[in-house]
Amino acid sequence: MNPSLAHVELVAAFRRAQADAAHKFGLIQTVAKKGPVAIQVAIETAAKAAKRRDSYAKKLTALGVVLKD
Repeated sequence: MNPSLAHVELVAAFRRAQADAAHKFGLIQTVAKKGPVAIQVAIETAAKAAKRRDSYAKKLTALGVVLKD
């Protein structure tokens, strides 16, 4: 696989993970009316999405790719 193509795919995966994490954090507000169990599940899901996003960011940083929000 071409190194630049790998970078592009990794950046795309990071962007998807970033959008997913933002969406999951938004869901916490939505489920707030459903009770503490729903809130806890939403928080755990959002944390997993953030961890996945941070993992991609770390890989990109190791490759020397600078991420701008």
